[in-house]
Amino acid sequence: MRTTVMAWLTMPLFAASAMAIATASASAQTTGATGGAGSAAQAARQAAANKPRTIEGINTVWLEELTQPEFRDMIKDGYTTVLIMTGGVENNDGNLSMNKHNINNKLLGEMIARKMGKTLVAPLVTLEPGNAGPNIQPGRAGPMLSQATYTALLYDMGNYLRSMGFTEIYYLGDSGGNARGMQTAADSLTKVYADSPNKVSFKHVAEYYNHTSVVQPYLQNELKIPEGIKIGASSGTSGLHEELGIDATMALADPQSIRFAQRVKAGQAEINGIKFESLTWLQDLGRKVAVLRVTTTINAITAYRATLPKPQ
Repeated sequence: MRTTVMAWLTMPLFAASAMAIATASASAQTTGATGGAGSAAQAARQAAANKPRTIEGINTVWLEELTQPEFRDMIKDGYTTVLIMTGGVENNDGNLSMNKHNINNKLLGEMIARKMGKTLVAPLVTLEPGNAGPNIQPGRAGPMLSQATYTALLYDMGNYLRSMGFTEIYYLGDSGGNARGMQTAADSLTKVYADSPNKVSFKHVAEYYNHTSVVQPYLQNELKIPEGIKIGASSGTSGLHEELGIDATMALADPQSIRFAQRVKAGQAEINGIKFESLTWLQDLGRKVAVLRVTTTINAITAYRATLPKPQ
């Protein structure tokens, strides 16, 4: 029954998005045909938007940090690939910020975009799917979004980024529960624009979420760090939803996010039997893990790009 209800909730949201596309198209055609004050104002605004920049831009891959003219010129220069990074706010037990996934996305999103070249990162999707339920739970982690709302949000983001001039739109999620919504949004947009003359690719890159499949084997098998966690598990001998690879990248981004100083003071600077030798040691490990995750993700995107039709 719950699956049926969620399907009913999702269908109107996608229908609304599709209707909005059709309405916008009809409106544009009507405006062009009738002209008038609205057309003149639009033309003036367009002319202003097309004026050359008079000040130098900044060096950033974050879309929201750009001015509109800076972004316009970057699109013209071939910055037509964008990353939609999804995270969440969730219970990570006693040592880690509930913002864990978003902290990792901020670090890795920039690394991936710069390594790929001519790639920007959309504003982070900082909430993940989950259900509130009827009960009050003081101190509960969150907030979260219903699956229907979450999927519609990702759909609308991808669709709007398409309208901004991006031609490759990649969904990358740092939380396992995000995969369904990202895959659904990417698949739905692919179907909607399958016959469009303006070719746009929408892709969920599942390989980005690689804590258990790539990072854990790397730490244990290649670096020979005997962390007390079974490969594939989300908690180890410490009994926490926490592991060394995640601690390391979070320490690299922001030591306070893993409460490093507080844990040292309390004699708890360790996880799953591995003591943090120093902050420098942990951050050096974080760099290695980050490079591994970035390389794994870019390799997956490169393989996907090889399947795309070549420009005529």
